[in-house]
Amino acid sequence: MQKDHGQHSPGADKYPLCLLAIDIGTPTNVGGLFRIADALGVEKIYLTGKSITPPNSKLRKISRSTDKLVPFHYEESALEAAERLKVLGYRLVCLEITSNSVDLERLSVCRDDKICLVLGSEKDGIPVNLLQKADTVVHIPMRGTNSSMNGAAACAIATYDITQKLRCAGLPQ
Repeated sequence: MQKDHGQHSPGADKYPLCLLAIDIGTPTNVGGLFRIADALGVEKIYLTGKSITPPNSKLRKISRSTDKLVPFHYEESALEAAERLKVLGYRLVCLEITSNSVDLERLSVCRDDKICLVLGSEKDGIPVNLLQKADTVVHIPMRGTNSSMNGAAACAIATYDITQKLRCAGLPQ
C-alpha cells in the first residue's frame, strides 16, 4: 500500500557532497537541484554565474519550498568557487561528456571523500578552465539518439549514484 506523505520521516544525515551549478538559468532546473539536494542528502548548493537564485517564485514552486531548507551560496565566479572548495578538501567531479570523461559507473568513492559535483548549463556545459581543474570528469552513457539530457535529470542520476557509493563506503544511510 502506498504511504501517505505524512508518514515520511526525514533523515538528518547529510553526505559530504555539494553541487556547484554554473549558469543554470531556468527556474525549473534550479528548483529541481534544490529538490534533488533535499531528497538525497546533499549538504549545500553553490550557484554561480548566470544561475537563477532564491528568492524566485517559479523556483520555489518547482523546489516545493526546499530552497528554504537546503543551504546555498551564490557567487559570480564558478572557477573561484571551485578553487575554494578544493582548498577545503573537496574532490571536483565534473559531469560532462568529453574525450577524457569516464562512465559515471566507474567513479570510485572512498569513505573520506568530500565531493563537489560540478554541473554546467545544458547549452554551454562546463567551461574548459574548470574542466582542467577537475579531479575527475564523468559522463552518463547515452544509449539513445540524443547526446545529452536535462540538467536536473542528469544531476539526479549522478547524485544518487554518488550518494549510494558513499553509503557503501560506510557513510550514513
